[in-house]
Amino acid sequence: MKRIVQAAMAALAIAVLMPASAQQVLKVGSTPTGIPFTFLDTKTNSIQGIMVDLITEVGKDAGFNVQIEPMQFSALIPSLTSSKIDIIAAAMFITPPRKEVVDFSDPIYSYGEGLVVPKSDTKAYATQEDLKGETVGAQVGTAFVDALKKTGLFADVKAYDTIPDILRDVNTGRLKAGYADYPILAYNLKQGGFPEVRLVEGYKPVTIGSVGIGVRKGETALLGKINASLAKLKSNGTIDKILNKWGLKAQG
Repeated sequence: MKRIVQAAMAALAIAVLMPASAQQVLKVGSTPTGIPFTFLDTKTNSIQGIMVDLITEVGKDAGFNVQIEPMQFSALIPSLTSSKIDIIAAAMFITPPRKEVVDFSDPIYSYGEGLVVPKSDTKAYATQEDLKGETVGAQVGTAFVDALKKTGLFADVKAYDTIPDILRDVNTGRLKAGYADYPILAYNLKQGGFPEVRLVEGYKPVTIGSVGIGVRKGETALLGKINASLAKLKSNGTIDKILNKWGLKAQG
């Protein structure tokens, strides 16, 4: 009996001494091509960016560890709903259709679509109507694809797997124009990898939204923890520091 009591006490002592290693590990879906929100850092072969930094800080505050799972943008929601991942942390807008299948955190950062054209095209495009009858591109799975198609303005809206794919076709002149997340386009072009592409500064975005962290429907406890941590990280300046680190200005 004494041995049983001693064994139980030893087990209890071990449990008390190792809370950190026993923390819950949650799988987080992120994309390798959404710089500065998420991207593949080839030096470390890991996904980095604003949303990775943010969900890591949220996890530290809320008491869980994160395991980043790289995947294409279009695979994020199916992976979440099929329980392959537990959280989405990417440049994903909170939209009514997505809210039907995903529960989102409070908004983190807001912006609209940007327009890119070949540098040789010097026309001042202000609205989507200025490209009426043309073939344009957008990333599959994003809010921009459906919004562009619904306008009925374009001869075709080509769906691309990644934003760099859009930039590549605009860069070579295979595509008249491309629409994508403004901050991602701006960051990509600053890197100098697409010298024949121009970001149209005078263009007025139509589809404006806010990025949020996504969890499975009904995961109210997890969502509550995430929102509480986001509020704390906003008030103590952590979110602003993360945005500034990646070249984005704080909002609100």
